[in-house]
Amino acid sequence: MQAEDDAPKPSWRQRPKPIGFEIAYRLDGDTLEIDSTRKVDRVRLSAVEQVRFLYAPSNVTAKSYRTQLQLTDGKRITFGNLSWRSLTDIDRDDARYHAFVTALSAAIARANPKARFVGGKPFPLWLALTVVGGLSLVMLTWFTLRAFQQGATTAGWLGIILGAASFWQVWPMVRLNRPCELSCGEVPDELVPGGQSRPD
Repeated sequence: MQAEDDAPKPSWRQRPKPIGFEIAYRLDGDTLEIDSTRKVDRVRLSAVEQVRFLYAPSNVTAKSYRTQLQLTDGKRITFGNLSWRSLTDIDRDDARYHAFVTALSAAIARANPKARFVGGKPFPLWLALTVVGGLSLVMLTWFTLRAFQQGATTAGWLGIILGAASFWQVWPMVRLNRPCELSCGEVPDELVPGGQSRPD
């Protein structure tokens, strides 16, 4: 019992923006402590009504993921697996991120067994993303075919390159952010990197 009391509490530190303070998250029993340097907030885990896991690529990296907590009072708490060291350097510790999210999810499930766990974007947003992404690829395909038909091979090859780059960016966003219901406390490895089944 003494060993359990002395064990470090699950925690996660993140600097979500290149310019700004580091935010520390620490799990203390049925409470999530959030230290933003200027103030410390304590959130009762029983007040978490929904946990959402997202794939959220940025302009800098495609390996960005987020966990979002929806509280009963309408507030949201969002943190991710990436932390900015400087304007050009990003730190990524997926193993610690996965461990913290797993511990947090288990604690939320204990504090509020009715909490909803979901993966991906809300269906309307995901559908809009899918439609816009699909239409963009169709337009690029039409542009490429027309370019080759008219003998503009340079433009045609440019269309192929742009189409490939667009597909490379859009497809993971559509596939990983597809709405899905999870069991209470479940942590999906495809949206929370660092698990044993996903060592990258």
